[in-house]
Amino acid sequence: MGRINLNMDEGRKSEIRFLQGPQSRWKEFTMVVHVMIEFIKGFRALHFVGPCITVFGSARFSEDHEFYQLTRRLSGEIARLGFTIMTGGGPGIMEAANRGARDVGGRSVGCNIILPHEQKPNLYLDKWVNIRYFFVRKTLLIKYSYAFVVMPGGFGTLDEFFEALTLVQTKMILEFPVIIFCKEFYKELLEHIEKMKEAGTISKVDMDLVLVTDSVEDAIALIKEKCIRHFDLQYAKPKPSGWLFEKKFSKNSSASGQKG
Repeated sequence: MGRINLNMDEGRKSEIRFLQGPQSRWKEFTMVVHVMIEFIKGFRALHFVGPCITVFGSARFSEDHEFYQLTRRLSGEIARLGFTIMTGGGPGIMEAANRGARDVGGRSVGCNIILPHEQKPNLYLDKWVNIRYFFVRKTLLIKYSYAFVVMPGGFGTLDEFFEALTLVQTKMILEFPVIIFCKEFYKELLEHIEKMKEAGTISKVDMDLVLVTDSVEDAIALIKEKCIRHFDLQYAKPKPSGWLFEKKFSKNSSASGQKG
């Protein structure tokens, strides 16, 4: 009987037909070239923006919403420290952050994503770059930043938040602060993170990397301590043009430093 069952199992295995996926090596090669071009375009556009603080958040809040107004105020205070405000370049929270920088004469840049339903760069950007691939855009949003501010948002905001946090947690980038604003909005998410701690899927110390707050003053104090003092950022001096022929940024008030 065992022999018969074994033969039946072997018969079932032999009936499997594997599905075929994309097979064109040429298409894969051309995609690599397109991705490389996107990265070079981003590097050229953003090379001289100086140390940034990236603000993540929903594109769906209007200017009269409390989250928009809070983001605008916070970003203005961050820009006063000498940081460039970086966002995804679109409307809502992104616009509020760039607008806050503009309010105080700070630098404001964006990495805009090209979507089927076009997302236009907001009106408060000093410089921006249009990016085709989400993963290239996320890399640029993280590459130039010394801290990440997470305002209320949707799937995209959570994706950006967890990517930044994972990179810090795994030490793929340095321990740049991650700041979550609006405790009530993220209440259930924070409760789920506590469940992950209890289940042992994350370490108890992992959330030490994150400040959860509703206070602009607390966020600014953390950025001063964990960014400016910790990384010994100094105020910028004029720099020569780069080998990729990058254009210099017209404003020269931001802090300067090397980001690892």
